Amino acid sequence: MRNDIDRLLNSFFLGGKAVGECRGGTPSPETVERVRRQMERLERQTNEDIVRTGEEVQRLETETTEENDNLGAEGITLPPENSIHNQKINDVIEDTQNQLEEIRRRLEKDGVSTIPHDRGQQRRQTAIDRIAAFSGLAETLENQIIGQREYLKGLSIAFKRPLVMERKEQEVQGLILITGPQGSGRHAGLYAVVEELAKRGALKCGQVETLDLTLYSEQEDTKLFVQDLYRALRQEAPVVALEGCESCHPAVRSMIVRLARQRVLRLDKRYVEQKGMLVEAGSALTAGAVGELHPSGKYLAFLFQGGWKREKVADVMGAAFLNAMDDHCETVPLENKQVRTIAANMADDIVERAQQKLGFMVSGREAMESYFRSSFSLASGIHGMAQASDRCYRALAEYRLREDFPVPCEIEIRKGDMGLIASFGSSVQWNDLFSLLPKEYQGEIAKVKEELNRVVGLQQVKDYVLALENHYRMISVRKEKGLKGNMPSMHMIFTGNPGTGKTTIARLVSKYLKAIGALSGGQLVEVTRADLVGRYVGHTAPLTTQVIQSALGGVLFIDEAYSLYRGRDDSFGLEAIDTLVKGMEDNRDDLVVILAGYSTEMEQFLSANSGLKSRFPNVIQFPDYTADELMEITAQIAVGKGYRLDEECHIPLYHYFARKQLESARENGNGRMARNLVEQAILNQSKRISVLQDTGKQEDFELLKAADFQLE
Repeated sequence: MRNDIDRLLNSFFLGGKAVGECRGGTPSPETVERVRRQMERLERQTNEDIVRTGEEVQRLETETTEENDNLGAEGITLPPENSIHNQKINDVIEDTQNQLEEIRRRLEKDGVSTIPHDRGQQRRQTAIDRIAAFSGLAETLENQIIGQREYLKGLSIAFKRPLVMERKEQEVQGLILITGPQGSGRHAGLYAVVEELAKRGALKCGQVETLDLTLYSEQEDTKLFVQDLYRALRQEAPVVALEGCESCHPAVRSMIVRLARQRVLRLDKRYVEQKGMLVEAGSALTAGAVGELHPSGKYLAFLFQGGWKREKVADVMGAAFLNAMDDHCETVPLENKQVRTIAANMADDIVERAQQKLGFMVSGREAMESYFRSSFSLASGIHGMAQASDRCYRALAEYRLREDFPVPCEIEIRKGDMGLIASFGSSVQWNDLFSLLPKEYQGEIAKVKEELNRVVGLQQVKDYVLALENHYRMISVRKEKGLKGNMPSMHMIFTGNPGTGKTTIARLVSKYLKAIGALSGGQLVEVTRADLVGRYVGHTAPLTTQVIQSALGGVLFIDEAYSLYRGRDDSFGLEAIDTLVKGMEDNRDDLVVILAGYSTEMEQFLSANSGLKSRFPNVIQFPDYTADELMEITAQIAVGKGYRLDEECHIPLYHYFARKQLESARENGNGRMARNLVEQAILNQSKRISVLQDTGKQEDFELLKAADFQLE
């Protein structure tokens, strides 16, 4: 059987082309007819061989089972050699079927159809029926996807294109670029069109397989992307949607561009399939290795961030990517009339669901419509309305869970000062509809503000940090009104002498930015030169990158940052600075970098890289503490450790701090000096009261006296 296949391949192909084709590339009628006859003969022979082989396998299994039973009765067990033979036979069958499929594929590639004439006629008739299924598609769905008729028409054209252009089933059916405002129905329209076309028989399945490309943000995620794309392409869904192309790692983005331009993704590593997944095969030659991914028979839809235009897509993905698209479908902003229609539909849905699932007879559609319309914004589109609708239904469900209302129960909803109010049954009492829903946690902001207020002095620094909340709130309001609202750079430089509270404020800044929503994580990563600079050539950049990755979503605090730059000959330090600048630019929306150091040294440090100074617009000077502030800090430290200062300590401590700050605040350490004094006083107090272990009062163990400080 294998020899027959080899002879057939050798007789039909020379250099990858079918023998007997004319100079223009079209096979002669004699060649086509001869190919068809021999293909049909070989296919019949192969099927007969497969049937005979299967019967032989079944006969051998029966004989083997009977023989094993007889030998088993005598206490003899044979090795399972027959199972090995069966596996070999199955391998031959599978290999033969693959050979036949390869013949068909190569013949069709050369323009020789392997489908009989009557089947070809049937396929053409099916294509005509599928084209007819697109009639009136946009009109059918425009009541479901409000205000996006042209977008629906564009999708209809995109899905009809491969039928009209007679694209083969093994080819990519279409590349569709989808843009439009946030919350305008981009996703809903795509899903609705695919589902409707499946109902009409134009698509085999009504599902869309979606890949969220924002999940592949690291270099090492490229392997995971290849595995997920392979899985998506093997699903039954006719459409694979790739969302968030602008937010994935550049290496993944490059793969997407190659996929669009070449309509096949050639992999730079060898993979093999194991249990439906791709696994790296290494450098060894492996049978059945996967070297490229073919989106055969699939539509690929590329969705970008809400509000992006073609020009923005071209800036990020390149003009070649844009030119590779078959169709560009774009939604338009919703008008007030359309927003009212959507709000009315949402209100009707709430009434129907509440009656069917909760046993509530709800009245007050107008109040709910008004509440839903007020949740619409140009920035979020109908997403805000959908959230308001969901909140309304969850509130009704919470009342059904917590209260013992009869079934059915009438509910009247009205518009209140702060939202919606409701009256249940015959009650004349009006309650906040959302009163039973869990309240949003707001304690973190208050907690951070309280910590900030406990910090002694630094009023100018506090005012700057607290102003960030108001600015972030106004940015959010601008976005809701459809205006541009980008947060300015929040990278900071803290300059000042040791012990002036730079690290403490950096920690509070990270917590505060997390609490107000400006950062996703809120962690503070504290590093020095030793954490960023490597020990050998090529070690610094990966080390610095690793530190930056650990700080994403939070604050990277580099203490004594000036130590990174030790002159033009410090190649390791310069490499760390260059890597830091690039990391700040690549992650400017999810990372705040704070540099700390002495004022003079920091000026020299900022000259190490031309782009460094411009990325730190916020330079905050931390002044030295006064004697009064150091007294307050000393008292706080003592209380924090479970002690308190005797009144007789105040005057000696004040004069001591005033003299020390006048001598050299930089060398004496400011707040650190106060902490060291308290810790030394605690040790001295322990020696003083050691004789009072059994007779001393509680006050004796808490009180720090002037003698305990041993001031000079």
